[in-house]
Amino acid sequence: MFRSIFKKSTILVLVILFTNSLYAQWVKQVSGTDASFRSIHAISKKVVWAGGTNGTVLKTTNAGAHWEVIKVSGAEKLDFRDIYGVNEKIAYIMSAGNAEDGAAKIYKTINGGISWEVVLEYKQKGVFFDSMDFWNEKEGILIGDPIDDKPFILRTLDGGKSWLRIAKENLPLIKEGEASFAASGNCVVTRPNGKAWVNTQNRIFFTSDKGETWQVSETPFKKGQTAGIFGLHFWSDVQGIAVGGDYKNDKAEYENVALTNDGGQTWKFLPSAQPYGLKEAASRLPNGNIILVGTSGTSLLEKDEENWKALDDYSFHTISCFKDACWAIGAKGNLAKFTTKK
Repeated sequence: MFRSIFKKSTILVLVILFTNSLYAQWVKQVSGTDASFRSIHAISKKVVWAGGTNGTVLKTTNAGAHWEVIKVSGAEKLDFRDIYGVNEKIAYIMSAGNAEDGAAKIYKTINGGISWEVVLEYKQKGVFFDSMDFWNEKEGILIGDPIDDKPFILRTLDGGKSWLRIAKENLPLIKEGEASFAASGNCVVTRPNGKAWVNTQNRIFFTSDKGETWQVSETPFKKGQTAGIFGLHFWSDVQGIAVGGDYKNDKAEYENVALTNDGGQTWKFLPSAQPYGLKEAASRLPNGNIILVGTSGTSLLEKDEENWKALDDYSFHTISCFKDACWAIGAKGNLAKFTTKK
């Protein structure tokens, strides 16, 4: 939505210690590219995929000791705003952009990125892909800008061979000006047994049956052309958070994180995460601590604490964690790994 949001390397040993936290370090990693990134997926402690501008994909199979820069043939003008890795060989990437300009596409690789196949392409005017996620290798869901006053939601059940739009009569009406931000690859998230949540600027759409039926709930976020929810993260079927802000006023003080304890039916703001400003993505660690990233910096909420700690002012667009190994990525190839003390 909102069009204005738009080989090998070795680890650069740049370690920043935080004395006010139990956390050991952010370790900057050399991405080997100046492309900008809004999608990343850690599928193990060693294998991570990321998607970015100019048809660029990053992949590591050794925890970031080396990153491979992959240029997808024919996609030089595309911006990969979401990515889903199945394993080190299989991955899906989603291009965000106007369908009429040839930018609404999903590619799939089954050979580690050596070659890519277009498994979905829309050319219908008004179509704009925002985010996708998968329940497993075969079954996935995609959200795009609303069409005909209804959410534009696609689903595949056969590994991307076919994608069908969820019947409009099964979806709630969209309000005027309502849509999602293609900002961090996190405005649709899935959980086992067919559950999925989709966010617009201030509402959450929920399905428990892989998109057959939907419920919608309100959040306290304010809806705007540049403001609202930028990403979701659920760590159980009932607990999750929504993060956001205003990308044109990304350092101001305002509410930027909300919590649900009932599967997204109701939401309440938590104390504003510091550094104040825009938060685009979140992840919860196995020890119960929560990390937020955005252009205003990294925030940490330790388990059983009420207030956030400001860890740094690094600008990242998104984060992905496998257990306690986390990677964050942003503009101009800015990439880092976050590890914790035992």
